Amino acid sequence: MKIKGRRDYMVSLESVAMTDIVLNMFIFFFISFSLLYTFNPNREQKLEVKLAESTNTSAMKDESQAYITITSKGQVYLGKDPVTKDELRARLTAMRKKKPFLSAVLRPDKGVRFMDFVSVLDILNELKISNINVAALSKQQTR
Repeated sequence: MKIKGRRDYMVSLESVAMTDIVLNMFIFFFISFSLLYTFNPNREQKLEVKLAESTNTSAMKDESQAYITITSKGQVYLGKDPVTKDELRARLTAMRKKKPFLSAVLRPDKGVRFMDFVSVLDILNELKISNINVAALSKQQTR
């Protein structure tokens, strides 16, 4: 005859409490890291521009350049800031006073309307900025 001992295994309260603590820590770190990523000041907005292709390209290294981006929708950006044509004229004038030999790098999208491109060139011509470069992708980079 076998005598059965009284060993009914029950879930102890210690394991439930430990599981609760681990899940709460997971939720805390998940929310913390997602907020840190969302509000990170180093994350910058990137402009999606499809540059035209060219066989002859060279790297630009000059510090006194104004980078002007024109999107396919006709929006104009000076650096990473969206500007109107009047704001572009005013900001380039201020930059020109600080750096008299200011040059411009135009980054037009492939699908930009020619009139939008010409209006930016007209502003640069009006401000007598004669060193103008047009950014393009090397055909070797696109392969």
